[in-house]
Amino acid sequence: MLVSLAYIFLLGLSMGYVFNKLRLPALLGMLLTGIILGPYALNALSPSLLSVSVELRQIALVIILMRAGLALDINDLKKVGRPAVLMCFVPACFEIGGMMLVAPRLLGISLLDAAVMGAVVAAVSPAIIVPKMLYLMENRIGTRKSIPQMIMAGGSVDDVFVIVLFTAFTTLSLGGEVSPVSFVQIPVSIATGLLLGIGVGWGLSAFFKRFHMRDSIKVLVMMSFAFLFLGAETWLKGTVPLSGLLAVMAMGATLLKTYPVLARRISPKYSKLWVAAEVLLFVLVGATVDLKFAWAAGLAAVAVIGFALLFRMAGVFVCMIRTRLNMRERLFCMIAYLPKATVQAAIGSLPLAMGLPCGKIVLTVAVLAILITAPLGAFGIDMTYRRLLEPDNDTENETPMPADSVGKFGDDNPNG
Repeated sequence: MLVSLAYIFLLGLSMGYVFNKLRLPALLGMLLTGIILGPYALNALSPSLLSVSVELRQIALVIILMRAGLALDINDLKKVGRPAVLMCFVPACFEIGGMMLVAPRLLGISLLDAAVMGAVVAAVSPAIIVPKMLYLMENRIGTRKSIPQMIMAGGSVDDVFVIVLFTAFTTLSLGGEVSPVSFVQIPVSIATGLLLGIGVGWGLSAFFKRFHMRDSIKVLVMMSFAFLFLGAETWLKGTVPLSGLLAVMAMGATLLKTYPVLARRISPKYSKLWVAAEVLLFVLVGATVDLKFAWAAGLAAVAVIGFALLFRMAGVFVCMIRTRLNMRERLFCMIAYLPKATVQAAIGSLPLAMGLPCGKIVLTVAVLAILITAPLGAFGIDMTYRRLLEPDNDTENETPMPADSVGKFGDDNPNG
């Protein structure tokens, strides 16, 4: 396993660096590394490492959502109001609906399989949009109308909403029963996740103010609680619906609200943790790609993704109706909500692991969605934010937006 980890980090970071220099998302280089090292190509990765890849992908998701929470100012969200709430679920519903409309015809799968596929593909990627929205917030571009805050918050909750739907659809596919009451779990899991995260965040804020410790230890404590949230979601399954991922983000946002000095100090540490987590996440998902099957899916799978994206953009446009945003700003929101990567990497292989008949095609479409939308969304944001968004101050000294989160990190705090 240690040799496999060496391959992953050395080759993954190198390929990510090369793609970054080409102004392409570094995650594409990492995905390519996984495909090359994986069992369908060189078969250079240890089976014991691949067996724990699901847990490693969850760790990566926790890290990026924690970072998003630590940058999410609740007061900014209050200014946005209704559109921020709608962005949490409307675009995903449109995309899943579009997938259910076109996938059975183009891929020859059942309606339920199309719903599973839609739930995997529909989530926007925090790994791509969070660093870019943080950049816009730091440079005060579009922040007067809270556009980056809305996109970042909506994208984070969007992931939770989609994962709940994914659980419901896979339960049906496995022969279980999902009654209309099951969908009540969605708002309940969101509410319980928020309450848990806010409560723990408030408690940790009081604890950290009272007891002095290194910032690095505080990060470990917060990560431990985040893992407990995910564990609690599993333990309470079937009893109390709970969104562990939303609790993670709520904990970070609460810490920012109650102890902003600490939140701004430890946020760069999560950026550093993301260096390793990002490499593991995307290399391991690349390793699950069956190249022959992906080639066989071909243009039909690409067409399905394209149609689904059109439905998603329509959903974003609906969220912007009767807002203060002009057409240019609405177009930017539609572009910013395109990239997919993190959730697709985390759950794309689960239907295959569950033994579902649609497992291979779902994984293939998930990986193709990453390969298509990650550069499309990243390039789209980079090339349009100056033209479509209004700066809130003088941007003469503005630094260029990074092509990816790789290589853009804060300095260590001397206390931690």
